[in-house]
Amino acid sequence: MTAVREQAREIPVLAEADVLVVGGGPSGLAAAITSARAGAKTILMEKYGCFGGNITIAGVEGFAWYRHEGTVEAGGLTLEFENTAKAMGASSKEIQSESQALDAEMFKYVADRMVLEAGVEPLLHCYAVAAVVEDNKIIGVITESKSGRQAILAKRVIDCTGDADIAAMAGAPYTKQETEKLMHVTPVFNCRGVDTKKFKDYIYNELKPTYRDWSGECWNQITSGKEEHMFSPFVEKPFIEAVKEGLIQPDENVALGGTWSTIDDETGDVTQMNMVFMRNYDCTDVKDLTRAEIQGRDHVLKALEILKLKIPGFEHAKLRNFGMSIGTRESRKIQGHYYLTEEDVLNEARFQDSIGIFPEFVDGLNYLFIPTTGRYFQIPYGCILPYNVENLLVAGRTISGDKAAHCAFRNMACCVVTGQGAGAAAAVSLKEEQPVSKVDIGKVQDELKRQGVFLG
Repeated sequence: MTAVREQAREIPVLAEADVLVVGGGPSGLAAAITSARAGAKTILMEKYGCFGGNITIAGVEGFAWYRHEGTVEAGGLTLEFENTAKAMGASSKEIQSESQALDAEMFKYVADRMVLEAGVEPLLHCYAVAAVVEDNKIIGVITESKSGRQAILAKRVIDCTGDADIAAMAGAPYTKQETEKLMHVTPVFNCRGVDTKKFKDYIYNELKPTYRDWSGECWNQITSGKEEHMFSPFVEKPFIEAVKEGLIQPDENVALGGTWSTIDDETGDVTQMNMVFMRNYDCTDVKDLTRAEIQGRDHVLKALEILKLKIPGFEHAKLRNFGMSIGTRESRKIQGHYYLTEEDVLNEARFQDSIGIFPEFVDGLNYLFIPTTGRYFQIPYGCILPYNVENLLVAGRTISGDKAAHCAFRNMACCVVTGQGAGAAAAVSLKEEQPVSKVDIGKVQDELKRQGVFLG
């Protein structure tokens, strides 16, 4: 048997709103807070038990690790997230940049407070399983939760799922690379019991890592040249030695070696260990996600054994925890009214319908450009506006663009920018009684400026 027939039934309505944001990661938080601050009744729906997405779920603390003196960016909620976390004791100085590393656990609470203070209605432990579309207009989603199968109706829906789930279910066109061409997935982990003094002595006096080291045996980075002498918390050599010595078996689908974020001298914790990169996983396939989680934990423990054998200070280290979920980077991307390109992100593109800017920061596909010279590109409204489905907007890493542009707009701080743009556009379109495809972009820009966003 390959299918079963589900009996038709009436679905009770759980809630109604002006704006429904699906997905509570950086883009979803930004979209919901911006929408609510613009006066729209807003619901923020999340499948896990906390907001924060890759920050809190995967454990990626380096929210704006690209930022250096000379970096120009959109501000708005990007800086507010960091400043609020810092004020609440939920961050620390990021090791390689002029930014804050967000405490993955405490940011759950920070996100709660910001959502509630903005007047957003939160909804956790709730999974979107279908889109409700009438006459090519989205009017809500079907959900599954402990409360059963229910509907949430909304005048505007913003897809911040990270995988364009709502757009795909609603019939909006999208693209997705073959599985073997998708970016790596990563099981982020944290360690405890590290002799941090010994570890830092090794890093700063012996290893002396820079971004040049990213062009090792596993990676071959294209840079502007200025990055190569800049400090990077990167380690790969011990893992290469371990393969050569037969301590671990080589695997063409797994690369060991990478970065960490925060070193806590008081607790001996070293966090955001981003050191296992696995390919050939499609994060829209439940079986691939299952394999990634189980195999990822196995690779983490192998990596930890190498750290203990090869890295001074890690001799007695232990696993503190895995991220709550595998860290993913790429899946679907919508086909939007504008297609952001490599040319755009590397050559300071400008657009009349700008909803914000992002610095010339590209990380992935062997590109590494760190924004130290003030260069930036504008993000057009058209790339968050999908075809075929009215009153739907998409924010985050699934906006419209090519693979190189994706290596810029997939970054969490850029997801915040597109989230703010979507939230403002949804709210303004309601005030103006216009569909999102015909919203007055000038009024959207005015609202974004009012909320502290630099449009370029």
